[in-house]
Amino acid sequence: MSSPSAAPVAYDDAAERRHLALRQEFLLDPDVVFLNHGSFGACPRPVFERYQQWQRELERQPVEFLSRRERGLLAEARAALAGYVGCAADDLVYVSNVTTALNIVARSLPLEPGDEILTTDHEYGALERTWTFVAEHRQAKLVIQPLPLPITDPDEVVDAMWAGFTPRTRVLFLSHITSPTAVTLPIERLIARAREAGIWTVIDGAHAPGQIDLDLSGLEVDFYGGNCHKWLSSAKGAGFLYVRPELQHLIEPLVVSWGWRPGEPGPSVFVDAIERQATHDIAAYLSVPAAIEYQRQREWPAVRAECHELARMARRGISKITEIDPLVADDPRWFAQMATLPLPACDGALLKKRLYDEYRVEIPVGAWGDIPCLRVSVQGYNTRSDIERLIDAVHELLPGVLSA
Repeated sequence: MSSPSAAPVAYDDAAERRHLALRQEFLLDPDVVFLNHGSFGACPRPVFERYQQWQRELERQPVEFLSRRERGLLAEARAALAGYVGCAADDLVYVSNVTTALNIVARSLPLEPGDEILTTDHEYGALERTWTFVAEHRQAKLVIQPLPLPITDPDEVVDAMWAGFTPRTRVLFLSHITSPTAVTLPIERLIARAREAGIWTVIDGAHAPGQIDLDLSGLEVDFYGGNCHKWLSSAKGAGFLYVRPELQHLIEPLVVSWGWRPGEPGPSVFVDAIERQATHDIAAYLSVPAAIEYQRQREWPAVRAECHELARMARRGISKITEIDPLVADDPRWFAQMATLPLPACDGALLKKRLYDEYRVEIPVGAWGDIPCLRVSVQGYNTRSDIERLIDAVHELLPGVLSA
């Protein structure tokens, strides 16, 4: 194996100082190199404090908060999020996470026996299970279409997906940014083609808000689920479901409660049906405007660009060790702040354990299909030294975990 190179790609000392300052604002263990933001996110102290303030307000007078203030507070929080993701406030509703959001969609769509759901081989396992469950119960079919590797050309991705299209295709389900492989898919082209064919588009945007810019109305997507507690760094348990106005009549709540056929007028039938549930803590939802403001005040587009450069640095360093090319071209169209890097045949679980136990590097090492992979996630609190430690650790540990 080659020796690692930890030289930065395009990340200067000013960026390092900015990231060191941001690190002080997060609640993460300072002894851990946290390169796994993509799994559960991490909340900065000012946002977490606002989240706790909302919880204290609820406990100070629960009836006042939940009976008299809740709907107005949620409307304000929805408006802030809608402005951030580019849609009308009544076209989205808060839910706890993307899995919940897209379960609502998958279970609502009127699929019939023989209908097909077209997706890729890069999707998040929980949602692949969701669509498998729905397909089995509706006697429909989940069609998993492989994408060509390495991914370098948007036209090739579109052509590969459409090779799985048949007259029975009713749903196109894609990730905006894939979870196992960290690929930013060309969903604009795929959505446009699906609309021409009269196919519903359902997008898993778990990793998009806060990592890339969004304009949901302009995208003309039918259904879009996003997380705010990942890259936007709100408190845990804040996600959303967006539904194009013309299709909101299809949506049915997973839990039937006060919002279904409400006795008094609300923001919209769609919002009411999902939002008005039994007693629950909405503090995570209410923390989202604070997360948006936190990033606005810290010039987050520049931070995101610097994180991309650190991800590039990790790609280059790990690829030099393994002598295996990354899954996608070195192009910001294909990845932002995450990168999934193939490894040679090895004991991934042991590598992950030793990275944490011996180097205090928190990073997922798993497999995509038969390919062992390491996925690096870079957020504003990460620094050049974090990437250097990862590269050095992989260089030292990988030979000892290779398969015979």
